[in-house]
Formats: sequence, structure tokens, C-alpha cells
Amino acid sequence: MTVHAKEIINGKFWILEDEGEKVATLSLADDKFLLADRKGTRFFDNTVSVETDFGKQIIWDKLEITEHQLKEIYGYPTSSYPFNSIYNVKRKLPLFTKSFKSKSLYCAGYYIIEFNKGWVKSFCPKLITIEKYKFEGPFKNKIEMKNALSRKNGNK
Repeated sequence: MTVHAKEIINGKFWILEDEGEKVATLSLADDKFLLADRKGTRFFDNTVSVETDFGKQIIWDKLEITEHQLKEIYGYPTSSYPFNSIYNVKRKLPLFTKSFKSKSLYCAGYYIIEFNKGWVKSFCPKLITIEKYKFEGPFKNKIEMKNALSRKNGNK
């Protein structure tokens, strides 16, 4: 008998399904596999140990991601492959980091920001910039951003 491990997060998280029914979750953190099923939660050093304990062969189904999906979060484009994506509900901002361990948050999408010299366009600015200056956005594409910038520059 076999079980399918459907990859949810590339190389980090899987849902184990037996004939289409979810039977367990498996995650990888700090080089240890964490298996959670009806028996409880257990840690393993490798996938062979997981299969042995689970009692069934696991077929690993790879996550299929297009290039476009890799550089997008919550429908907004990003300037690099996003890590640690979160959505700030209060400010309605899609946020991400540029590496797994980074602490600097960036805002996905296009924005216009008012600096001392006037409104300027910006793609994926740092959150700290958005917090410091008046802004509009996020916009999902350049056309929306340019229209907003034209309105602001026309209102001078």
C-alpha cells in the first residue's frame, strides 16, 4: 500500500493522503521531519524513518509552481522570490522577505510614495519606507500605479 505526500510548501510541508483522504501532515524544520497523525506527533531524521514508522510507502508528489506564481503573493507581484509572506490586515499590505532568515519586510506590488520633492513610483518598497511616508497602493500593475501618479501630479 502507498500514501501520497502532496507538497504544499516547497521542501517544507506535505499533506499525506491515503486514497484522497488526509491522514497526516509532515513538515521539515531544522533537518528534522515532524509527522502528525492520529497516533500523535513524532520526529524523524529522514524520509525512510517516516515511511517505516508510518507503515506504508510514500509517493512524493512535487509542488507544481509556475515561474509567475513564484514571484507573486496575494495576487501582487514581487521583485524577488518571496519568503515569509504575510498579509497585514490592518494596513491591507502584502508583505514578504527576500530570504528565509531576513528581518527586512518588503511590500509586494506597485506604490506611489510622497517624498519631499513630490510623488514617485515604487515597486516593492521596504515596509519601513511605507510607514515613514504618505503612500498609495498597493497596485497590481504598472498601469494602475501610473494612473494614480498622474492624478497626484495633476493635483498640484
